[in-house]
Amino acid sequence: MTPSIRDIAERVGKSITTVSRALHDYDDVSPETKELVRKAAEEMGYIANRQAQLLRQKTTDTIGFILPTFGPRFSDPFFSEFLAGIGNKASDYGYDMLVSTCPPGDKEIKTYQYEVQSNRVDGFIIVRTRVDDARIKYLNSIDFPFVAFGRVPGMEDIPFVDENSELGMQLIADYLIGLGHRHIACIAPSMEYTFAVHRIAGLKSGLRSHGIQLKENEILTGDLTEKGGYERAMELIRQKERPTAIVALNDLMAMGAISAIQDSGLTVGKDISVTGFDNIPSAAYTHPPLTTVSQPIFQIGGMVCEMLIQMVKHIPLENRQILLKPSLIERLSTGAPIK
Repeated sequence: MTPSIRDIAERVGKSITTVSRALHDYDDVSPETKELVRKAAEEMGYIANRQAQLLRQKTTDTIGFILPTFGPRFSDPFFSEFLAGIGNKASDYGYDMLVSTCPPGDKEIKTYQYEVQSNRVDGFIIVRTRVDDARIKYLNSIDFPFVAFGRVPGMEDIPFVDENSELGMQLIADYLIGLGHRHIACIAPSMEYTFAVHRIAGLKSGLRSHGIQLKENEILTGDLTEKGGYERAMELIRQKERPTAIVALNDLMAMGAISAIQDSGLTVGKDISVTGFDNIPSAAYTHPPLTTVSQPIFQIGGMVCEMLIQMVKHIPLENRQILLKPSLIERLSTGAPIK
């Protein structure tokens, strides 16, 4: 099997980015490191991906974004905000944006391969990173530019912007405990998403700091939609001892939970409190308005776009990994539990 840049990086103890820049003779890599990397590459029989190199010599001034769709009625305000941020920033630099839709899986990787091999884009923006992310592995293997909104375990050297989800959920835990809640349940997406892993870890840590354990049977899995939140909330409401607060790991599932509580004849913020995460625009206009963790989705879209364009233009990034500090937005979907 032909060795990759990752294999060389592991052998010489350097980051993938450093190895790539050494092989491409960038000035910001020391002569000693270049020599180390080139010697290792020669000994290992590394052959540069000439196709990717040739493709990048012909720029398209276009940013690629493949939207991970999940069904025929896919609609998520999160992506609307994110795309608007990307598009506005791309326009500032004179770049276009090519948006494709594809469900996760084998077809998704083939879509990335097609976009690369047909020279349709100069780089990709990756969203909702996964614990085992085939998209990033593929782009890394051919040294093709990308920036991620989110982190990937074991790949700490990739360029990314992310929200400190652990801290955000600790803010939620502290807030709910401060209101008097002790019986708290959670509606989470699949743990294949790195943001879900971070948010669950933050919630558990925040509750533990107050001597409260989040029970595994009270962590239900939804699908990031209002429907998923509604269905999981109904399961929690029907439990013999229903929770006094439901923590949803995104705003859409929180909105579904609000509907489920109201359809059950209960009062949101009194009988059961609800929190979300993201602060999408409609979160302020639910009935009642949703308490949530705010992350600047529009601004993040602009940030990842600007980083990618700088990479395409071979402009060194001032910060390759940006972790933003979240804030808690208190609204009327939460209140003290009824005693």
